[in-house]
Amino acid sequence: MIRTRMVESIAYFSLVSCCLLYAVLRGGAPERIAITVVAVGSVLTVIAVSAPAVRFGSIEIGIFAVDVACLLSFLLLALRAERIWPLWVTALQLIGTTGHAIRVVDPGLIRWAYQFVLAFWSYPMLLLIALGTWNHQRRVARFGADKSWSSSSDRWDRRPPDGPTAWSPNSDRSPPL
Repeated sequence: MIRTRMVESIAYFSLVSCCLLYAVLRGGAPERIAITVVAVGSVLTVIAVSAPAVRFGSIEIGIFAVDVACLLSFLLLALRAERIWPLWVTALQLIGTTGHAIRVVDPGLIRWAYQFVLAFWSYPMLLLIALGTWNHQRRVARFGADKSWSSSSDRWDRRPPDGPTAWSPNSDRSPPL
């Protein structure tokens, strides 16, 4: 049993390492940020997990804190990146984070089911980040560049544009509805 978990951990961290290397070498900023969040979150999860005797017997507060931090990071990335895949990664992280709430609602939930609900979503997230990196490469090869951040994200601290699209109370036009 312990040997199986060790092999699973080695396989998972090898997959994370491969995705990290791929995103760092070939991805844009959103891909590099996302895989960094996954890698750091995975390491912090290993550090935060309870002792084996009580592991997943009740809500894992440390893992919950790591999951919430990752969820907020992915949400910010999804709001700012000029990509679709961060929305999916955020949704998958939300599902995994919701697993903690399920444990609170149903304390009788079997330990392995709780562990599965928390861990399963990491694999599709890695796949999405790898596919996002691959799509980034394709766009760079095809167009010479690939915009990483949405145009609205760099306008948060600016005033609205002047000109025919702007409205002011002193304007002759009626206000936009």
